[in-house]
Amino acid sequence: MAISPDDVRRLAGALSEADDASEGGSLDFQIAGKSFAWTWMVREAPRKPRTPRLDVLAVRCPIERKEMLIRAAPAVYFDEPHYRGYPAVLVRLDEIDEAELSGLIRQAVETLTAARPRVRKARA
Repeated sequence: MAISPDDVRRLAGALSEADDASEGGSLDFQIAGKSFAWTWMVREAPRKPRTPRLDVLAVRCPIERKEMLIRAAPAVYFDEPHYRGYPAVLVRLDEIDEAELSGLIRQAVETLTAARPRVRKARA
């Protein structure tokens, strides 16, 4: 069963720190202004504007995990030149089940929150 944009909104919205910054027909979910899941914008032809593909979600993850996911399930996960070397994997929403996507989104948020620098309070 394909995951719809509404399903993605529900999964991302269930996370307490997540903000829905979606606009213009594209999904974008953030923690403290940094995206953890967003609509893939595909370039159909060179020098043409990118267009949203709501059937593919980019999800932040460490590059090592991205490479492992692509090797393990290439029908679900993939990469393209624009994302090579970037810590996000592209996910075909018609090939992934909800539980797996939910776990991937939760891990993306954990990755971002773990990387956030803590603000130290000045001592009096």
